[in-house]
Amino acid sequence: MPRRDVALLSIGSLVLLLTLAVFFVVFGRQSEGPTLAELGGQFQLVDTEGGVVTQDELIGKPTLLFFGFTYCPDVCPNTLFKLSRLIQQLGPQADQFNYLFVSLDWQRDGPEQLARYLSVFDERIRGLSGNEAQIDAMADAYQVQYERVSLGQGDYTLSHTAATYLLDREGNVVGTLAYDVEPEFAKAPLISLLSSS
Repeated sequence: MPRRDVALLSIGSLVLLLTLAVFFVVFGRQSEGPTLAELGGQFQLVDTEGGVVTQDELIGKPTLLFFGFTYCPDVCPNTLFKLSRLIQQLGPQADQFNYLFVSLDWQRDGPEQLARYLSVFDERIRGLSGNEAQIDAMADAYQVQYERVSLGQGDYTLSHTAATYLLDREGNVVGTLAYDVEPEFAKAPLISLLSSS
């Protein structure tokens, strides 16, 4: 076999091996994560009126669940404005869902702060807060990643998971909406969720 063909064959084999290695690393890591059916569970938080809210209150309606914080500069207000538009586009069917905004900022976001913040969005979006142990427990249950990031002089922000979780009428996680999905594209999966659960 000519030397040039041997070199090309060697390069081709190396590329194939590297491709397979990347494939197994990427998909191997994905298979280690929890499935949707493994997410969620019992929680106990308080709403903007100070009332206790648990997982049991979600039963009976599909739920859209988003985690964020009121000092969030962009992801949270963008998501909540899109959710408000989606609620309007759903029309009368919008009342057949629960809409929850859970604050991950257990230090700054209490019921009153959440009530002020949510007053500019659709009134059907319900704000929930809790202490550190309650928020950490719920974040763990839903595999929500969040981390405090210092801004200096005692100030801080949070980096956090930006997806919106979709729960069926029994409170099971059945899917997510990506942060950048527009309301007109999110409507179809919600109608499907409404008819299937």
